[in-house]
Amino acid sequence: MKKHFARKNMLVLCLTIAVTFQLKAQQNIQFTQYIFNSLSVNPAYAGYKEEWFGQLGLRSQWTGLEGAPKTGQLSIDGVADANKNIGLGLQITDDRLGPQNATSVYANYAYRLRLDEDDTQRLSFGLAAGISQYGLDGNKLRPVDGDDANLPIGKINSTIPDIRFGVYYYNPKFYVGLSAMDLFSGQNSNRFFNWNSNTIENIRRKRHYYLIAGAMINLSDDTKLRPSMLFKEDLKGPSSLDIGGMLIFGGRFWIGGSYRTEANLWKKRYEQGQTLSSLNSISGITQIYINNQLRVGYSYDYIISELSSFQNGTHEITLGITFPGKNRRVLSPRFF
Repeated sequence: MKKHFARKNMLVLCLTIAVTFQLKAQQNIQFTQYIFNSLSVNPAYAGYKEEWFGQLGLRSQWTGLEGAPKTGQLSIDGVADANKNIGLGLQITDDRLGPQNATSVYANYAYRLRLDEDDTQRLSFGLAAGISQYGLDGNKLRPVDGDDANLPIGKINSTIPDIRFGVYYYNPKFYVGLSAMDLFSGQNSNRFFNWNSNTIENIRRKRHYYLIAGAMINLSDDTKLRPSMLFKEDLKGPSSLDIGGMLIFGGRFWIGGSYRTEANLWKKRYEQGQTLSSLNSISGITQIYINNQLRVGYSYDYIISELSSFQNGTHEITLGITFPGKNRRVLSPRFF
């Protein structure tokens, strides 16, 4: 009974902070299995696999905690011309956190420059445009003061446009990508929740920047090691760093893990007077190719911060399917 009460109080505290003050933490969704399909963090990735590829990703974060985040994403991307210079993609995402929800649709375009005669390396520039509908249900909030004017009454919704930009380079041995999300957001713009006219701002999005990199190391004829990293920054809240590695056996069975932690490169204003832990989570990840077209991935995030006693970890599953094109040949396996 006490544990259930503590969980409810923790959720109320988190949500009250989120909807009452300007958010200073990372707001964008995150997938542990971004390594299987980096379109979710970089629009320039569209068309990388050079075959049409669809993926469904489902993420249940902090299971056991009432109102915890749940995210679903459906995406498809591929090349649109015989020279494989143009990549196209579509993403549909639904994200829910307690009384908050966000649904977005993005169209992705990438121009892929061929850098060598053998076509083993390319430099890609990507642009994504889309809209997001944000909702907040004030009826699900449980304020201490029932007359709190800082909280909305009933359900409110707002739809805003947005663009994303990215650069992505790869060859058979390594890749690196840099991207920027929420480019229409800014210091004095994109105030999508402002339910109290006496409040300057309630919730406002921030621009997010992503740096991804990884490599492929041949350990033997049948075994490969694929290290990777993801750095996330919004210039206001905590920076986030994911470091991981996957062992690949026979090109069909992947197994590995990752470690997520705070990694601020400079002193930020939010750190003044607080003692938040930099610890976040460790993850176990696996992916199995059922056949040449179908693959299934699963990951489990074990929380190592103080939140660990209030939840039962994070589960994520992905289902990917490749649609081979006629008369198209992939010159090298797509491990990135």
